[in-house]
Amino acid sequence: MASSSGNDDDLTIPRAAINKMIKETLPNVRVANDARELVVNCCTEFIHLISSEANEICNKSEKKTISPEHVINALESLGFASYITEVKDVLQECKTVALKRRKASSRLENLGIPEEELLRQQQELFAKARQQQAEIAQQEWLQMQQAAQQAQMAAASASTAQQVGSSQDEDEEDDM
Repeated sequence: MASSSGNDDDLTIPRAAINKMIKETLPNVRVANDARELVVNCCTEFIHLISSEANEICNKSEKKTISPEHVINALESLGFASYITEVKDVLQECKTVALKRRKASSRLENLGIPEEELLRQQQELFAKARQQQAEIAQQEWLQMQQAAQQAQMAAASASTAQQVGSSQDEDEEDDM
């Protein structure tokens, strides 16, 4: 169980996952902690072995990404050909699950509304929002106009009051 890195903790499978697999596989069997640790180490080493061989096969075929075919070829070259049928079944199951997940996550498909109808509804909402913005802008403009008129009227009133006040002062001066 040689490790290519000095830090073995970074290269192990989570113990909780292994414990769950052991319980599901052997529900009525007690497994000692040392045995559980050995299973974790064996699984880690097996994954390292398969992935290293798959990487070599990938590099030989001048690819940059390890594909399922590379892993299957690695199993065969390492003497695990008896697992290939089961691995292919699991691969197909994973692809099916992934496809179902992608379909389930597609919001457009879940709505059951054609894309054209959604686009029409979106355009309708945009038009409504533009109309509301135009109405708000018009109301603000009217309020500014009213405020300006009130300011003009107040200025005119102040000017008139000032003129009336100054003409009364002149009348009082004339009376004197």
